[in-house]
Amino acid sequence: MSYPHVFQPLTLRHKTLRNRVVFGAHTANMAQGGLPGAQHIGYYRERAMGGAAMIVVEPMPVHPAAVLTRGNFSPETDAVIPAFRAVTEAVQAEGAVILQQLYHVGAHGDQDNAWHPAWSPSGGLSYHDSDGSHAMSEAEIESTIGGFVLAAQRCQQAGFDGVEVWAAYHALPDQFWTPFSNQRTDRWGGSLENRTRFSREILHRIRRACGDDFIVGLAVNDEPDVPAALGREALAEVIALHDAENAMDYVTCGSGSYFDFYKLMPTFLYPEKLTVDLAQTLKGVVQTAKVTSESHIRTPDNAEDILRSGQADLVSIVRGQIADPHLVNKARDDRAEDVRGCISCNQMCWGRRSRDYWISCLVNPSAGREWEWGGDRFEAKGKGTVLVVGGGPAGLEAARAAAERGFAVTLAEAGAALGGQFRLAGLQPRRGQITDLIKWYERQLRQLGVEVRLNTYLEADEIAAHGADHIAVATGSLPDETGFQRAMTHLATLPGLSRGRVWSPEDILTRAARPGPRVIVLDEGGNWRGCGTAWWLAEAGHKVTLVTPDAMIGKELARSAADFPLRKRLAGLGVAFVTESGIAEWLGNGGGADVVCLLTGEVTRIGADDLVLATTNRSVSGLQGDLADLGIGATLLGDAAAPRMAALAVHDGRKWALGLT
Repeated sequence: MSYPHVFQPLTLRHKTLRNRVVFGAHTANMAQGGLPGAQHIGYYRERAMGGAAMIVVEPMPVHPAAVLTRGNFSPETDAVIPAFRAVTEAVQAEGAVILQQLYHVGAHGDQDNAWHPAWSPSGGLSYHDSDGSHAMSEAEIESTIGGFVLAAQRCQQAGFDGVEVWAAYHALPDQFWTPFSNQRTDRWGGSLENRTRFSREILHRIRRACGDDFIVGLAVNDEPDVPAALGREALAEVIALHDAENAMDYVTCGSGSYFDFYKLMPTFLYPEKLTVDLAQTLKGVVQTAKVTSESHIRTPDNAEDILRSGQADLVSIVRGQIADPHLVNKARDDRAEDVRGCISCNQMCWGRRSRDYWISCLVNPSAGREWEWGGDRFEAKGKGTVLVVGGGPAGLEAARAAAERGFAVTLAEAGAALGGQFRLAGLQPRRGQITDLIKWYERQLRQLGVEVRLNTYLEADEIAAHGADHIAVATGSLPDETGFQRAMTHLATLPGLSRGRVWSPEDILTRAARPGPRVIVLDEGGNWRGCGTAWWLAEAGHKVTLVTPDAMIGKELARSAADFPLRKRLAGLGVAFVTESGIAEWLGNGGGADVVCLLTGEVTRIGADDLVLATTNRSVSGLQGDLADLGIGATLLGDAAAPRMAALAVHDGRKWALGLT
């Protein structure tokens, strides 16, 4: 076995875990009317079916003040019990242990969603928004502790094997622990014993209420970069006190906090295995509790390294099992090369959750749709022939999924390599996980017997001659050559284009362009297309000015918690930021561009040798019309249907393949 430490069983209370991999708590945001339903059942059952040993279901608010999202479960009602029993029974039938996380975010509640004042130890400020909070009275503290206990009892009645109390990320228990947020002078503040009284009371009362055959965990976090947060030594002292009283069976270590949200779900801008230092520190002080390392543990190799080194007893792989719910079983069967790797982009998991939608996944569009698509499996078989024209993300997924369903598939790609523009994105700094994903597709297509034809540009008559039963046109998109800017609709074409030295991100990343020392990048999208290209140029030694009509650089990346770390990188490389501005005219010949401030109309001349236009592409979709003229039906997928992000292209490919009959 390639992963002997991963597949060692471990006993927690009355349950023996079949391996050391946890599918940790995260807000899937799928509740309807405050209750879990078919979408939840499908989502969690798929990960249990895929081999996860323990699943910690997303947080249950323990009090009305704790409600954080539209998809939160209803607090303080027994109506959740039968609904959750359907979830627990489905997961347990697949051999996994199932817990639920209980939470209260204290000062950081979303009062627009909760319609309740946020409660905190000392009336501290929210780091979720600009609101303040209410300093809890003694009676309100007791009421909140009681809310945790009643929630745990409902979990037990619903069939959960235990609960995990959320003290991470400066949640309410952590707010009591941390002197920054706890300035109380009563028995709930001051000394370590007083500051930990709240959490210890919660854990002990849950144990008394639910008995010995019930797992109780505690979630904490590592936040070494924020002085106000507890350091590792201070947190170790807190955990040692809890452990000495046998208050919990395990402790889970996450990263980031409401102080620094970007490390909560770290993108590829951060190193992997972010919490091994904290996990190792806590393992050095606990006598009975097990320690789980969580945060940016993407792969079975990551997991084996942590467990083999003794840095933790368990590992929590969340986004990795969103991307491939069968990751654990594939590793068990020595098929790690078949694991579809998370690319740490956050575009559809946190990116959707940040907008208060239910979560999904760029590389696995079945995430969140298991209940309607039959999981990340292909049990509904078909037969016949399929031709996919175009080997970008939409074409790759369409070809793979159709082949998985039993169709004989041919994939024709006009270029010399698969991946389309997605391959170019993988050339941007630190985005090699995209390249790894394309290699995964190549392996899967070989294993499935897909005929891949590179350097094959097909005309409509050639497609007709192929005679496929089903045809997908996934021919992608090309850069818009007009230089049109959304904020400057009076300019159908950017003045000065004919002067030359104007490029697209594709030109830069394919090295078709050889830009001079000074480059302006116009970023219309606020995403990786422009920002990642600017980063590539800056790392290559160019002096880059990044111009955007938005109020901040990387506006669209804010939804994936990548914007601030990226701006920090760009600033460190000397990239100049010009916001709320557009290009009035390109002067060429080294003269740069006239840049207009959209707020004042003031025009500033910025010197540059080259201009890169990261504007929205135009679809290449004419092939569908040519086929229609021949009486042949074909479906447009991905950018050929409309220029969009890769996640929607992959979704298009999977959905089309599933609909084939």
